[in-house]
Amino acid sequence: MLKDNVETFLGCDTPYGEARIVLFGAPFDSTTSFRPGTRFASRTMRAESYGLETYSPYLDLDMEEARVFDGGDLELCFGDTERALGDIEAFAHGILMDGKKPFLVGGEHLVTLPVLRAMKERYDDLAILHFDAHTDLREEYLGARLSHATVMRRAWELVGDGGLFQFGIRSGERAEFYWAREHTQLQKFDFTGLQETMERLAGRPVYLTVDLDVLDPSVFPGTGTPEPGGVTFLDLLGAVRCVLRHDPIVGCDMVELSPHYDASGASTAAALKLLREMLLAWEAPQIRAAI
Repeated sequence: MLKDNVETFLGCDTPYGEARIVLFGAPFDSTTSFRPGTRFASRTMRAESYGLETYSPYLDLDMEEARVFDGGDLELCFGDTERALGDIEAFAHGILMDGKKPFLVGGEHLVTLPVLRAMKERYDDLAILHFDAHTDLREEYLGARLSHATVMRRAWELVGDGGLFQFGIRSGERAEFYWAREHTQLQKFDFTGLQETMERLAGRPVYLTVDLDVLDPSVFPGTGTPEPGGVTFLDLLGAVRCVLRHDPIVGCDMVELSPHYDASGASTAAALKLLREMLLAWEAPQIRAAI
């Protein structure tokens, strides 16, 4: 199932047996409702990661000290959504069975769902933190229950009321916002209340999903459904660091980069820098304990 890659994300070359975190790509965007292209994100990020330093001046840590294995990109069927999701779930399940933590790079946001399914089998009291511009709470989209517009509704079905916490949301149908009042904790526009939420979740297993369109398009135009009024890069960096100090964080993902919508490459660079910071923040206790 797992094999060495010729090309890896920068600094993610720890052998599988020694790694604590397994990074892998899910290049799938078959349900994208506006502009496709997220299937190219992980490949582009991997290739362009060599323009990024392994050292983080924010954390004073280096990716060369982190124990991260790059498992490569999955080969996913674009004509059968259920089959593609099943393959992602099986891969995530294998990582968990080996006592390691998955970090998924999408792909559209629907690829989060199968990882959550694998997580829920292992962690009954799982909580989900969702950073996004969009609610993603529709019951169906154009008749389909499996879509990047419905992914958080399907996630809620796994964890129920009190299990889904949403931040940065600024777009969705009225019915979604009204439904969220009864079933999720939804913070519009920013990360207000995030620290208090993490205190409430102390000791509970948490999965963090980051849709990069939570960033303002002036910062991050390279996405399929850009929404003005988003957060800054430093806002998002502070938020993910707040979350990743929590124990235990059991899984993460980063989704919805469409690199060809930003010819400058700035959006890919932002995604890569955030990825480095998330991995190092997640690994920080183990790295510092070993120094």
